[in-house]
Parts: sequence; structure tokens; C-alpha cells
Amino acid sequence: MKILVSTILFLVSIIHLLPVVGVLGSDSLSRLYGVSIQDSNTEILLRHRAVLFAIIGIFLLLSVFKREFQPLAIAIGLISVVSFLLLTWSSNGLTSEISRVVMIDWAALFLLIVAGAIYVLT
Repeated sequence: MKILVSTILFLVSIIHLLPVVGVLGSDSLSRLYGVSIQDSNTEILLRHRAVLFAIIGIFLLLSVFKREFQPLAIAIGLISVVSFLLLTWSSNGLTSEISRVVMIDWAALFLLIVAGAIYVLT
């Protein structure tokens, strides 16, 4: 069961590391999210978001190898995923790219709940 928790955390780490390409600039961000970056301030904020996702993804990846980090990694993953899902829940007119991220985050939420339950029960 410990391997299953580590596998889940590995998968969720990949989900959080994928947006890191957004740090490369507005073209990457447009492809990721299907939005037009109108000004440099928005681009900076979105690129910084990519850096923050990298930090979360790296910590999740580290927790694959350090079991003592797994409870915190699961909690951080849940906060990341749930906060995004709550923000999108009240929004209309999501791009197809953002809708895809929503679906991926629902899967990540399910995986993190499973990982948390297994961690607590083992």
C-alpha cells in the first residue's frame, strides 16, 4: 500500500509540474490555458504561478521518496486542487484548455483522497 501512495503522489506531482512550461512566456501560457495575455503584468503573474506549481510539484515528488513528507504533501496537493476547483466552479465561459485542467484536477482530487485514506489506514 505504501507503493500505491507513492505512485499516486508521483502522478499528482507530474500534474503539478506540467504547467511549469508557462514560465517560458506568453506563448506557452496561451497554449496551456487558451487565454490571450494582454499585458506584461498578467504575464508576470501567470509565469510566477508556473514557478509556484513547480515548487508544489517538486515537493510532491520529494514525498514519493520521503514517507514522512507524505501527509504534508497530500494536504498541499488537496489545497492546490480544491482551491482551483472552487474558483472554477463559480465561473462561466471556461476555455477548453481550462476545462481540461478542471477534469485533470478532479482526477487529482480523487487520487489524493485515496492516497490520504490509504496513508491513514496503513
